[in-house]
Amino acid sequence: MGRDQFDSKAKRTAHFRSCNVSSYTTELLEIHADDPQMHVLFIPGNPGVVAFYKDFVESLYEFLEGHVSVTAIGHTSHTKKMDFIKQELENIEVPIILVGHSIGSYMAIDIFRRSLEKVTYCVGLYPFLEINPESKMQPIIQKIAASQVLSVAISLIIASLKFLPSWALRLIVTNSLGKSWSATALEATCSHLVQYHTIRNSLFMTMTEFQKLTETPDWAFMRENREKLAFLFGVDDHWAPLQMFEEVPGIALSTESNHTHTFSCTEAGSSFVAKYVASLIKNQLLCSGH
Repeated sequence: MGRDQFDSKAKRTAHFRSCNVSSYTTELLEIHADDPQMHVLFIPGNPGVVAFYKDFVESLYEFLEGHVSVTAIGHTSHTKKMDFIKQELENIEVPIILVGHSIGSYMAIDIFRRSLEKVTYCVGLYPFLEINPESKMQPIIQKIAASQVLSVAISLIIASLKFLPSWALRLIVTNSLGKSWSATALEATCSHLVQYHTIRNSLFMTMTEFQKLTETPDWAFMRENREKLAFLFGVDDHWAPLQMFEEVPGIALSTESNHTHTFSCTEAGSSFVAKYVASLIKNQLLCSGH
């Protein structure tokens, strides 16, 4: 009986919900614990489609044994993410932990800086915090995103795929993106990415990322709060080169070589990263006396 009770508590399905934040509608993916000890707010990477993280969110909830609520917020501006915290999370009584992926790590750190009283910990997964001058791919991606002609053309080409029969679209997606991708990632690609506005938003976000990340990260803030920060890096990830964090001695850094920057697109990657984040959060629960 005890085991059955544990399974019913720790294994739940994440649900999607539309949320209006400052007159902008965004998609949420969430699991609410019955008696939460903390609340995780997850900020995805570009293009901000939370459907890609369904396996990750559900695995994280399960690894935390049903004691922590998890909310993933979809594509919206950085300012509106702050508005979301004030609107949806301001009155919750438990501490908030921020978890960001890629450019979402940059957003999470900035939100952490603005909400030190409410947020107790921040985790960056494969963090994209500044432009990597050694990357051969980033200059190409930057030029494409900065060109309106190329952005429109690419968006139209990808959006045209939605007119294909569903089986043909799925076959193209599977063969072009990888047969190892999970059913969740394939479904998210077919339902969300094959949309003109999604690709245009993604490329616009990419352009603004490159503009913003020419600035030096706030290493001083990270050094001052290094005990409340943790980062996971992948080997040979040009978006998140480990050497950038030589600026922050003593910060909690972990590296792994089995998964890629797009960890959430495979079941194994989602489970591995969820287990890593869960271990950090459990340590926080112990430190806080819960």
